[in-house]
Amino acid sequence: ESEAEQIYEPAKTENVAFLVVGDPVCATTHTDIVLRAKEYGVKVEVIHNASVMGAIGSCGLQLYNFGQTVSIPFFEENWRPTSFYPKILYNSKGGMHTLCLLDIKVKEPDMKAMMKGRTVFLPPRFMSVHVAIEQLIEAEDVHKEGAYDPKTSTLCVGLARLGQPTQCIIAGTMEELLALDRETAFGGPLHSFVICGDLHELELEFLKEFLVEGSKFVLPEHKE
Repeated sequence: ESEAEQIYEPAKTENVAFLVVGDPVCATTHTDIVLRAKEYGVKVEVIHNASVMGAIGSCGLQLYNFGQTVSIPFFEENWRPTSFYPKILYNSKGGMHTLCLLDIKVKEPDMKAMMKGRTVFLPPRFMSVHVAIEQLIEAEDVHKEGAYDPKTSTLCVGLARLGQPTQCIIAGTMEELLALDRETAFGGPLHSFVICGDLHELELEFLKEFLVEGSKFVLPEHKE
């Protein structure tokens, strides 16, 4: 968002490509750049790409049944925002699933080094399913409005490296997923997380393949 003019100003006289991860129109930052470029008189062509917004359907949940997507930021010692919680609650009340996009920290400045006049970046950080669940449980403890039940009645799905040969999908309650090995259960990044709403019979059938063995979540019987 800052210094975006370095991207679109040269496009007045030459072709400029801006490469992003995922589909470019799924992020407000990218649409903002498009708007600025058009205001500057630059022609914009968008080439769509694969995105987690569509790939999430590989777990068997139907895209039609998703509500608002939320982002889960890394909690810091003095900054623990839970602005995602009301959106999850809204989805839950409507029986809709919630896709949680997990935080990525790249080129994060080392503040201690900067105080000494040195520009140093911390190693990249990618939020894991385990960290996301811990923060979601903390958010529920703070708000206490029942957006989800970490113990038994809310089914969740943890996903890693969607679309790759090593992709991993595991379903269960938050507590069940949190009990899995932190290092090996889901493996390396990138991770994402889904909090399920009302589940259709076909969704339930598909999710059985990924359900934690001995899960306390009871799949409801299909009602005619």
